[in-house]
Amino acid sequence: MKILVHDYSGHPFQVELSRELSQRGHDVTHSWCEAHVSGKGHLRAEAGESLTFSPIGVGEVIDKLSFGSRLIQELRYGVQLARQTRKLRPDVVLVGNVPIPMLVVFAAFLMVARVPWVHWQQDVQSVAVRSFAGRQLSRAFILVAAVLAAGERWCTRRARHTVVIADSFIDVHRQWGTEQKATVISNWAPLDELVPTARDNAWAKEHGTDGVPTLLYSGTLGLKHNPALLVALAAQVRSAGTPVQLCVVTEGPAGEVLRSESERLDVPLTLLEFQPYERLSEVLGAGDILVVLLEKDAGAFSVPSKTLSYLCAGRPVLGVMPGENLAAHLIDQASGCVVAPEESALGEAAEWAASMLADPEHAAKVGELSRQLAEREFALAGCADRFERILFGAAGRTGELVVRPRGEAGNVAVAIEQTVAKVRA
Repeated sequence: MKILVHDYSGHPFQVELSRELSQRGHDVTHSWCEAHVSGKGHLRAEAGESLTFSPIGVGEVIDKLSFGSRLIQELRYGVQLARQTRKLRPDVVLVGNVPIPMLVVFAAFLMVARVPWVHWQQDVQSVAVRSFAGRQLSRAFILVAAVLAAGERWCTRRARHTVVIADSFIDVHRQWGTEQKATVISNWAPLDELVPTARDNAWAKEHGTDGVPTLLYSGTLGLKHNPALLVALAAQVRSAGTPVQLCVVTEGPAGEVLRSESERLDVPLTLLEFQPYERLSEVLGAGDILVVLLEKDAGAFSVPSKTLSYLCAGRPVLGVMPGENLAAHLIDQASGCVVAPEESALGEAAEWAASMLADPEHAAKVGELSRQLAEREFALAGCADRFERILFGAAGRTGELVVRPRGEAGNVAVAIEQTVAKVRA
């Protein structure tokens, strides 16, 4: 089957799914928006691979601070993706992480072109925007949020199927009337690509994080985050007598906030741009404690993928985030610490962090629990089986499903679906 996978962000586990589908014999093209600045996955073909990589937005930079310019760019990317699809003529398209204006343009094209597609919904964007609009108290912003909500609902109703990443999303689909064609498949991280490393590895020595207790954050810092909390957390750990430093790997306007706050609170800060994906294991290994940050309004509808990478790295994880978030439950299972994203809760977080830094042996055990949880939860074969079934179903080709030698549990379900398809035929 010919499949186009477009992940706007270019994240690691979406690329891993494309590779797995390609290895299963499908003709797969993996597309992403190069102009979107974020941590990227392994976005190039290796020798002997049949997987094709084809970005859009090449050579451009998204103006995130200008609503008008960003809207125009996102609409244009929708047109670019439509042109890419028309050229490739896939049997089915899998789309994820796409901004709503771009998704509306693309969904309209797919409807006219009669190309079936599956929506891989990583976030209920309209819920997040509506929450932010409430804080802005601007009628114009609230109107924009309402328009985006209508657009997201319209697109989702036109998808053949929607894959959501948490049970909490189902309530939204129930309201939209799309519950019957929504399936929950939790996110994962590439276990073979993100592995535990030595604390004072080569990357740590290159960037001066070796030999000094380090709180590390790696990932996007946007509307769903309050970067000042990272500095405040490090300051409270230091005030408890632990000479910790803060290392943040990100890009964008949050950098100015981090610099300003680190100077004000006298917190040593190492601020770096996104690092090559091939070195991400070393980057995460260079932190004694890995920090996840998520605003209260993001709630249950945004599951930060960095948490999954942190667990793979085998380090203690500290979540400054809503307790109802799926990622918070994973951190709890790994014996990490989760506190509310409020400055008043940072004392508890700082106390936990100080205890980890004071007892390296215990911290190592907590890190082992993180990796064990990742190995238990992030098996690719079963997830790929489910995606493959959904894509075949969206394309109306369930009778072509083949039982694979791997992913036993998923393959049993495939065999059942094959039998049902034959009976109906």
